[in-house]
Amino acid sequence: MAVPIRKGRQIDYMRTAGGIARDILLKAAAQVKPGVTTGEIDAYVAECIRERDCVSAFLGYQSGGGPKFPGHICISVNEEVVHGIGSERKIQFGDILKIDVGIIKDGWVGDNALTVPAGEIDPETYRLLYATEESLDEAIRHARSGTMLGDLCASVERKAREFGFSVVREFVGHGVGRRLHEEPQVPNYRPKINKPRLRPGMILAIEPMVNQGTAGVKVLDDDWTVITADGKPSAHYEHTVLVTDGEPEVLTARDRLTSSAGLEVPSNP
Repeated sequence: MAVPIRKGRQIDYMRTAGGIARDILLKAAAQVKPGVTTGEIDAYVAECIRERDCVSAFLGYQSGGGPKFPGHICISVNEEVVHGIGSERKIQFGDILKIDVGIIKDGWVGDNALTVPAGEIDPETYRLLYATEESLDEAIRHARSGTMLGDLCASVERKAREFGFSVVREFVGHGVGRRLHEEPQVPNYRPKINKPRLRPGMILAIEPMVNQGTAGVKVLDDDWTVITADGKPSAHYEHTVLVTDGEPEVLTARDRLTSSAGLEVPSNP
């Protein structure tokens, strides 16, 4: 497994790409309101991308021999886990939207995602969002030089299970840099092989996908949209993270969106 090690100006380019991806994601999140369509948000982000002189990392993306992705962002509602496509679907009060923004700036990729509620949501769904963001933060704490990648991955599932939730196994995080998907794969559970050991200069897109019910998922007939097998809600958060000689550097850093206030939060074992 050849994991790219980034240095010097390469890291500067990734910081720029990450910051732009973060800015656009937060602008997209601010558009989430009942009555707005998911297609309108996609079109809004397309304009934001043009204004920042970059391109979508998702538009036209093709996996294997399947169809090219038709949207500028992935926008997934409620039981949709990831890879949702903007459409005429109107957002309803109480929906949760997973928005994933990936951009390419000067040949370098910034990738990040979050889950946004449309108005108030029920307490258990909010707890799902909180647990997923906790899982992401826990994984980032493991993104240190010398840590085995498998230990980072295992921390996501361990945290999600503390809350009684499950992690998606069919779709995973990844390295990111010149291409949207680079080595290594970053699953949200302990992989069979614990390697590699993390080194300064590795850049990871860490993205917990956590389901309220079963871990099982299926893909819709559009060959892109992934939904939970039981129709229960799913949450998704993602950051692009640089491994350094010291603290992990989150290249898509933003304020945390969920709080433990009023929640029953499991105590650490």
